[in-house]
Amino acid sequence: MANQPSSYPILCASFNQDHSCFAIGTREGFKIFDCKTGRLLYERVAGAFIIVEMLFSSSLLAIVGAGEQPSLSPRRLCLFNTVTGVALEELNFLTSILAVRMNKKRLIVILQEKTFIYDINSLKILDTIDTVPNPKGLCAFSPSLDGSFLALPASTTKGSLLVYNVSDLRLHCEIDAHRSPLAVLSLSSGGTHIATASEQGTMIRIHLVSDATKSYSFRRGSYSSNIFSLSFAPAAELPDILLATSSSGSVHVFSLGSPPNQRSSGLLGSIKVPHTINDALDPAQHCILHHAVPAGVRSNTLIRKIEKFDGTATPEHVVLRATIPMITYGGYFLEYVYNVNHQNKSSWTLEREFNLLTAETSSLP
Repeated sequence: MANQPSSYPILCASFNQDHSCFAIGTREGFKIFDCKTGRLLYERVAGAFIIVEMLFSSSLLAIVGAGEQPSLSPRRLCLFNTVTGVALEELNFLTSILAVRMNKKRLIVILQEKTFIYDINSLKILDTIDTVPNPKGLCAFSPSLDGSFLALPASTTKGSLLVYNVSDLRLHCEIDAHRSPLAVLSLSSGGTHIATASEQGTMIRIHLVSDATKSYSFRRGSYSSNIFSLSFAPAAELPDILLATSSSGSVHVFSLGSPPNQRSSGLLGSIKVPHTINDALDPAQHCILHHAVPAGVRSNTLIRKIEKFDGTATPEHVVLRATIPMITYGGYFLEYVYNVNHQNKSSWTLEREFNLLTAETSSLP
């Protein structure tokens, strides 16, 4: 989602589709980093940018200016080649571009009340979707060609969403996820599951995309908080964990085992429980890292890698490890490692931290 220019030194931050690189936009230009090593791979000083999106690890970027210079209008999308340093194509719109998503066949452009779907090779418009007012540019897009789904808000008063199949150019389903308007949407990499949070920020729900059924419901906390990001672990089918960051500065990890609403135990297993009570009864399966970043500072994060190990050794033996990179809009990169041992106890380690604004192409953190 694109931010309007603010007091943050970073105006936008996004990871590419295979989590190998990430890009940031600042008032001076944009930078691309290697997610594994932290090395600065590319830098262009050309003015302020509010959208910088990569197409996997290719040289193609989709960039949108912040409007601080006449040549960098927020209504103009530029497809840019980092190898040649040349703009390949420009697309102009009547209103500001709020988000851009890509895979190897489709280019998605989100405006406040319209969404355009392009063939990424010919740049031919394949479909135009009229949407409810979407001033934050909320969307979720799965880059998989097998499950290429796009999710958009369906209401401004409640947390419902529409899921489109952008390969077949048809509406797939509608999901009623929350009572309050949506704040964050995230599709798993294979397009099988979608996670949502509302503006209230207390509940996070996961639905199965194929039949629009709720699979999980997690309580993040009792008090309202702005959810900044949701991210599934890499997986072809059901991911192992879901990650969330919030304005409290905390990172939340939710374990995805057997769906809680499919479990049966005793009397409650034979009673149809009301929706709100069912949420409260769902097991926590929840681990929190407090003060991961300064409270109130926007962050973007994901699970770059997840590893599983044989747990037949000592009880302290690690059975699951997740590598979690984070970008703060205050200008820092952090990478945490989340471990779960054989006794189901978790621990966190900050592996590295460096300043994104002072990094140079020859440096290696």
